[in-house]
Parts: sequence; C-alpha cells; structure tokens
Amino acid sequence: MTIQQPTPTATPVQRVDLLPETAPFSGEQRAWLNGFFAGILSLEAQQAAGTQGIATAPVAKSTDGDDGEAPWHDASMALDERMQLAAGRPARRRLFAAMAQQDCGQCGYLCETYADALVAGTETRQNLCVPGGKETSRMLKKLLEETASTAAPSSAPATAVVAAPAVPKPAPLAGYSREAPVAAVFKGATPVCGEGSQKDTRHVVFDIAASGIEYVPGDSFGLMATNDPGLADAVLAAMRAPADFPVQGPDGVKTFRAALIEDYALGTAPDMLFELMSYIVGGARRQKLKALAKGQDPDGDAATFDVLKVLETFGPVHPDPEAFLECLEPLQPRLYSISSSPLATPGELHLTVDAVRYDIEGRQRLGVASTFLSDRLQAGAPVSVYVQKAHGFALPADVATPIIMCGPGTGVAPFRSFLWHRQAQQAQGLAVGRSWLFFGHQREATDFFYRDEFAGLQNSGVLTRLTTAWSRDRTPKAYVQDRMRDEGAELWNWLKSGAHFYVCGDAKRMAKDVETALAEVAAEHGHMSAAGGRDFVAEMKAAKRYQADVY
Repeated sequence: MTIQQPTPTATPVQRVDLLPETAPFSGEQRAWLNGFFAGILSLEAQQAAGTQGIATAPVAKSTDGDDGEAPWHDASMALDERMQLAAGRPARRRLFAAMAQQDCGQCGYLCETYADALVAGTETRQNLCVPGGKETSRMLKKLLEETASTAAPSSAPATAVVAAPAVPKPAPLAGYSREAPVAAVFKGATPVCGEGSQKDTRHVVFDIAASGIEYVPGDSFGLMATNDPGLADAVLAAMRAPADFPVQGPDGVKTFRAALIEDYALGTAPDMLFELMSYIVGGARRQKLKALAKGQDPDGDAATFDVLKVLETFGPVHPDPEAFLECLEPLQPRLYSISSSPLATPGELHLTVDAVRYDIEGRQRLGVASTFLSDRLQAGAPVSVYVQKAHGFALPADVATPIIMCGPGTGVAPFRSFLWHRQAQQAQGLAVGRSWLFFGHQREATDFFYRDEFAGLQNSGVLTRLTTAWSRDRTPKAYVQDRMRDEGAELWNWLKSGAHFYVCGDAKRMAKDVETALAEVAAEHGHMSAAGGRDFVAEMKAAKRYQADVY
C-alpha cells in the first residue's frame, strides 16, 4: 500500500499555560503571553512540518479536557469500536477516531492532524481519507454537523488567550505532495505470477531520473491515475449525454467525457448522487434512493452501487452534466509501497501491484490505478507522481541491526526494497545485519514473487532466512502467522538479540493476526503470561522496533 509527502497545513493554536500561576504578571498579562508563546510554538511546528513533509500539530499542553491518549489509534479496529473509545472526548479527538487510523499520509496529513485541521477550519474537504472511504466521510460529516449545532456564541472573558496571527501555509514541495506532483516516465508492468495464478500481479518500473524526486526504503509512491475510458463511455450512454458537452472542471472547461476520465471518481456511489437522483425519480425508487443517501441498506445491496449502477438501476435519467459532476467525489491519487532501492537501481523506482478486477452482477469492475498501470499505460508515457515520505516505517539506522519482515502477497514490496538496499550497502563494504523474510501467498508454483531474486539474496548472505506459507497448497491452510508460530523459538531468539520486526499488508486481518502471533511467540518462548506477550509487543512499538505499513 503505503504512501506521498503530505502538504503541511496550518494547525490550530490551542490554549497553552506555559507561564505558572506564580509568575509576576497579572492574569491578563499572563493570558496574553501564553497566547504569544502558543503562536511561536505553532510557527515552529509549521516550519518543522515543512521540513518533514507531514502536517503536524504544535507540542502543547492540552486544556480542552483531553488526556492526549488515543486508545482507538489502531487500523484493525472497527469504526464503531473506535467511536465508543472516543466518546465524551473533544470534537477533534472524535474526528481523529473516525479516520482510517493508518497514518498513511494520503490525505496530506496524519490522521490526528487532519482532524485538527477540520476542527480549525483550515481544511474543509471531508473526503480525503481514502482508506476510510464512505464510512469515514459519513462519520466526519455527522460529527462536524453535531459540532456546529452545539457550538455556543463565545463568552470568553477579557483574559482569554489572544490567538497568534495565522501562519501562511507553506508552498508544497514539488514531487513530495499530492498538490505538487512531477512527471515520471512509465517503463512497463511485467507479470510476476506464473501461468494459472488467480492473481495478476505486476512489477512496475518508472524512470524518475529527470523528476527531481528522491526516496529511501519505506517510502511510498503516489500517482495520478485516470479512469477506464470504457467506464466513462458507459456512464455517458446511461445518461444519454453528449461526450463533447462542455463542463467546468477543476482545471478549466473541458468535455464531459474528459472530466469523467480525468477528474471524478466513478467507483463507490456518493451519498450526494443518491440524493440528486431522488429528486429526479419517484415512487419506490425515490424511497430507496433516500434511504441509500442516509447510509441505509434496505435491500442489502448498497455496497454494490458504483456510479454506473446508480444510473442503470434508477434510470433512464438525464441530470444536468454539471449538477451530476458536483455530486461526484474527486478522483484521488493512489499510493503504493516502493519495492526498489535507490542504491541498487538509481534513477528508477519499482512497485509491486495487484491488478484489481472482479465481477458484480455480471459486470467487471476495475481497480482504477492498478489497471491503469497494467492495461492502459503505454511504455514511455509520462505520469504525474510524487513520493510520500514514510512515517515510522524505515530500516534501522544501524545497518548491523537484524530485521524480521512479514509481507504476504504484494506486502512483500517494501521488503524487496529493504533487501536490495542492504545488498547495495554490503557491496559498499558495510557489515549488514541478519534478515529474515516471511512471505506467503496462495500457491508456490504460481505465486512465488521474486523467487530467483530471493535465492540470489540468500546466496549473497543478505537474506539469512526465508520462510514461506502457501495457503492453497495444503489442508488446513497455512498463513504467515502460522509459520511464525512454527518458528517461534528461533523467532524469539532473534527478538532477544534486538531484531526489528516489520509487517506490511492488510490492516484489518493479516496485520492484526501477525501481531497476535508475535505476542503469542513472546509469551510462550519468553515464559510470559498472555498479557506479558502483548506488553512485550507494545514495548517494541514504543521503541520503534515494531513497525507496520498497512492498508
């Protein structure tokens, strides 16, 4: 999955009591000075955010009744559970809990600072949390409406903090922000699965030599894909709209067809589209559309509605093209974990991407970016891209530190980057540490990505151990977390020697199961209680020895 350099955004200045009550100032003077110092902290935070590429909040003492803890900050936790944990907290914390909790940076912030920016009003877009999708955007809308309806007129006394002047938003750095992409050249997308695989996974290569961007292992790559023209044509046909009808797009006037291909998401149908359609049709169709617009699912098929299905199911309809476009979400950039090393392949950047194709009710649905890369791009074509700097996912600073990597399927992408980077460091004469890769997929014969590469890395001594799991080759099925338990004694020895542990992949299932397995290994082989095993993993996280890149 993971990731781009977000655009630093001005963050709200919270009240901070930096001066003690015993300071030789009147209450009014102390309040003014506290506000002044809060502004200084905010400015410093903005400067740091511009350097790091992540919109962050100033470090300040909270006076809004929040204790600073975030027990909901877990990508594997269901939204309802996260909202229960955040109940009674200030609005900015409940908004934080509504995010996808991946800290992927795809929105241009981290989850917490996106929430802060929404509360402060410095960010008005409620649909930037791509991993959270409609579930998150609906909750954000609900929470912000509740906040607005309960907000009372200010009655602050004269001693209230004087807010510091607004800090201008720094200009995005070209190549390191979704707002300021640069051009890279697409070189190709080669299959890495064998014949007969149920997957279509591609090794994608870009030429970035002239782009000016740089990256390190652990970073992610953002790209601006376009929709399948065939899908846009189907939408036009369902609306019986002329392809060349002029519309106002984000970048000026263009044809209706071009706007559908380049600017608007045609996947999951937005609530606003259901709402628009409910004003056009009547009877039972109107009632269902109104229910869908409220997030209800009267017939159990809400999840199957993309933009085209809405038009086909409730049509024939002929909404005004511009009114129709106003109801759609903007087409968002996609992020992928980088699977190459700048030391091993300078001037190139590699990805490992599953081409997403699936059928719903007899119609094939396509992943926007994955099939853009696998099916529609021609070698030599320029693509708008950017690098998302990693947040807490990187090789250890000491190259001699042992590493354990767990990445089934395309989750192996960043670990290919790690291994090739260490191979290049070894070639430079550095004594690199041991490495252990857990890799799993469906079948060994067809789904063993980079088999020959990993064999070469083992021969060179860079890859010390390779443990695989093939879920369709045996009964019962075996996954990477099962192989971790099988190798528990040796895994514990590596952890005791200071190894860093990494996991990349699905946040809701695999990554959670891997964390559970690691805690069980620690408990069994470290002679701890179950709670002790979980505490051990928590301590690894706190020490940055357990890092996750999840999606």
